[in-house]
Amino acid sequence: MSLQLRTVDLKTGSDSLLVMLPGAYMQPEDFVTAGFFTALEQSAQQLDLCLVDLDLAVISGGTALPALQQQILEPARKDYRRVWLGGISLGGLLALCQAVDHPGTVDGLCLIAPYPGSRLTTGAIARAGGLDHWTPSAEQRADPEFRVWHWLQSPPLDLPVFIGYGTEDRFADGMRQMADRFPASTGCAVAGGHDWAAWQLLWQHFLDLGHFN
Repeated sequence: MSLQLRTVDLKTGSDSLLVMLPGAYMQPEDFVTAGFFTALEQSAQQLDLCLVDLDLAVISGGTALPALQQQILEPARKDYRRVWLGGISLGGLLALCQAVDHPGTVDGLCLIAPYPGSRLTTGAIARAGGLDHWTPSAEQRADPEFRVWHWLQSPPLDLPVFIGYGTEDRFADGMRQMADRFPASTGCAVAGGHDWAAWQLLWQHFLDLGHFN
């Protein structure tokens, strides 16, 4: 049986859409409980928001991003002038995977505490002397986490990207390295860890940037 993605949506009549992917063990309703809808409604942003339900089994099975492309992003292209993709934690990494493997399918990225990948990935790059000194092997190019970091070596300058994270996040070092690949105005670090308190602040900061006014 084919996978049918469940979404929770906030429609405002905008010509711009942001699709947000959840972190591990997270449901779309968690965004709502954390005030993401309320903050958007109280902001000056003209933006529709689509929260996608993805569980770890779907992600691990490799069917999440193809379903996202077919069921959400492709139809949205017909209905919206701009389609952004984002996510929290693992959802942020998945959003990057989509942008890397399917360039041109999204117009911008909103990455809140994006998971930088496993220690196997980040460790291999560190042992090479850092991202600018690392050359991926053929085996690494077949791995989505390594492909993201390869893309980050020289990301497209015309793609708007927001990357925010908490300074006490256990993955902060990797997130900072991600943010450093983009203009200084792209990144935002706030006090906090890998939790909703920090993510709420980062969401508000993203809205305050005014991408969709």
